[in-house]
Amino acid sequence: MGKNGFLTPKAIANRIKAKGLQKLRWYCQMCGKSCRDENGFKCHLTSDAHRRQMEIFGQNPDRVIEGYSEEFEESFLEHLRRAHPFSRVQATVVYNEFIADRHHVHMNSTKWLTLTEFVKYLGKKGICRVDETPKGWFMSLIQKDAAEELLEKKRLKRERAELEESERHNKALEAQVARARASQPGEDQPATMSSEGATDLQRLDDAPVAFALAAPARQSEARAQAQPLPLAFGEDATGRGPRADGIRAAAPPQKRSKLEELMAKDKLAKAHGAPSRLGGTGSAGQPPPRGQGPAAPPPRKTEAWLVEGLTVKVMSPGLKAHGYYKEKGLVLRVLDKYIGEVELFSSGDIVRVDQEELESVIPTPGGSVLVVRGRLAGRRGLLVRIDTSAFQAEVELEGEGREVRFFEYEDICKITSGTT
Repeated sequence: MGKNGFLTPKAIANRIKAKGLQKLRWYCQMCGKSCRDENGFKCHLTSDAHRRQMEIFGQNPDRVIEGYSEEFEESFLEHLRRAHPFSRVQATVVYNEFIADRHHVHMNSTKWLTLTEFVKYLGKKGICRVDETPKGWFMSLIQKDAAEELLEKKRLKRERAELEESERHNKALEAQVARARASQPGEDQPATMSSEGATDLQRLDDAPVAFALAAPARQSEARAQAQPLPLAFGEDATGRGPRADGIRAAAPPQKRSKLEELMAKDKLAKAHGAPSRLGGTGSAGQPPPRGQGPAAPPPRKTEAWLVEGLTVKVMSPGLKAHGYYKEKGLVLRVLDKYIGEVELFSSGDIVRVDQEELESVIPTPGGSVLVVRGRLAGRRGLLVRIDTSAFQAEVELEGEGREVRFFEYEDICKITSGTT
């Protein structure tokens, strides 16, 4: 048998020594190698494999140490849960049991220099109940109720979902504003804004700078000075019928604003004795005849989209004090097409909210939805997917054949199965 053979007494003794634990100061965590003496550790530090590992460590040392710290904490707590789940035990006893595994994560590679610092960290974080005695530090695992942990996970999940939904809603509004501005590029900029950039004031001499300011003429005076032009057919300004003098007034020289057009129509309505849009009476200033009562309120321009069985979210700031703000619920009944009675899922309370203060809810892919706006309003379908880049939802409509369409978020809403 050779001098350096595999079965020589020296080789067998070396293997037996290698099976046991070595000193921590001669252990390299990056390479996972344990050396038996200082000379072997120095030889390892000069090896190419160790230098390559140290180059990786030098790229992001903080993240490497943080990763070893997380792994050490997770393994230590796992051993504590298995070995001493309900006992008050000395910290050194638990640590000696933990390091019995030769391939454990060593503490010298973590952010804690001593066992005392690690025990204090567990106490501050609320994971263990620790106390210092003359015999050393003792620790016991804090047992959490499974129901409380489940409620905590649900609460964190709900908060993340609300945050993501609010961010998605804000992005959708920003995209809509951007599209509106792109379609009407001329209305965003004031008429007096110059296309040229700002320049510095250049003075040719030392004379004082003077400004002459003149008040602009009122638009009403300018329109009063404009002379009407005789036109054919003897119609009035609205084209509804002939005027007394047989002359139709010419259009104003410049475009009128919406408010001025509304005032002109209101004046024309007063001249014909019709009720005024601004809330006034007829041309003679007489109240409405008896028995007719006050005039009916003007119809809403907003399309009514509330339907029984929809899942909506309450967005009324006035209900924030009652804890109903951003709470989801089911529409039980619709009053006057615009007001809904909503039963909240969280508390079971029933609130009456206008549709302007409600928001449609988008289900998860595969859920039932109802088209609430547009020419396809009233049709049901299944949500296929959500295109977050275009802020649209792909819906497969029910009916003959497979009809798939894209809708805006506010055009569809989650609906409970079995409702119409």
